Order: sequence, then structure tokens, then C-alpha cells
Amino acid sequence: MFEWLGENWWALWLTAFLAFAVIEMITLDLFFIMLGGGSLAALVADFAGAEPWLQVVIFCIVSLLMVAFVRPVALSHLKKGPSEQRTNVDRLIGEPAVVMEAVTSDGGLVKIGGDIWSARSAAGVLPAGQTVVVAAIDGATAVVSVPPTAATGPDTA
Repeated sequence: MFEWLGENWWALWLTAFLAFAVIEMITLDLFFIMLGGGSLAALVADFAGAEPWLQVVIFCIVSLLMVAFVRPVALSHLKKGPSEQRTNVDRLIGEPAVVMEAVTSDGGLVKIGGDIWSARSAAGVLPAGQTVVVAAIDGATAVVSVPPTAATGPDTA
């Protein structure tokens, strides 16, 4: 078996590439895929007839160059947009909601956007039909409160 591997370095480089690709899928760090690029370069060198020592050198050089120059650029493209940009359920905080079923400190239902959420009140009982604001998300429950403008009531001045 080792004699066959010694004569067929392409199998080693292909296996290394596939292993690096699988590890990259698990870690999502854009590091192992750079090593996979080095493996592919060594694979091409093997098909071009390079000696095994030269293939190892090519693997090392290409991998280092990719980690040093390609990875930072790729990471910067992945992190485009403002750093304070909210995603997932964090974007719901501060959004208006309509009470569908009276909300108490124990539970109730609200409609946020087009979705119905289980909810609980930050303070007091909120009747059905009232417009509220999402103060927080606790698991799958929206914690809602009366909007600041509605809490003060109409101006009597």
C-alpha cells in the first residue's frame, strides 16, 4: 500500500484536499480551505510531473500565501456591512407589534410583522388590539411594553 502511495502522490493530495474541505465545512473559519488550495496546487504539480519534495514545497508556499493574502480579503467580504447591524431576532427589538390576545406577565399573543409570537408583558395587562413595542426576545417569547408615546397619554396642554 505504501509503495502505491509513494508512486501516486496525487491520491494523497486529493485526500488531503477532501479532508481540508470537510474540516472547513465544520469550522467555517476560512483557514482549512486555504490549505485545501495548497493541496490542489500540489496535485496539479504532481500531474505536471514534479518530484514529491517539490510538491510538498508547492503545498507549503501556496498554503502560506493563501492564508496570508486571500483569507483576510475573503473574511473582509464576509463581514461587510455595519458592525452594529442587527440580525435574526435581534432585529425585532424596538419593532411595533399588535396584541392579538391579551398579554399579561404570564403570557399572551402578539403579531410582529406577519408572524404571531407568544408574548408576555413587561408591566401590566395589555388588551387585544393595542399597539405595543418589542422590548426583548426571551427564547421564543417576545417581551412587549407600551410605546413611550402611548404611555404618556394624549397632550392636554
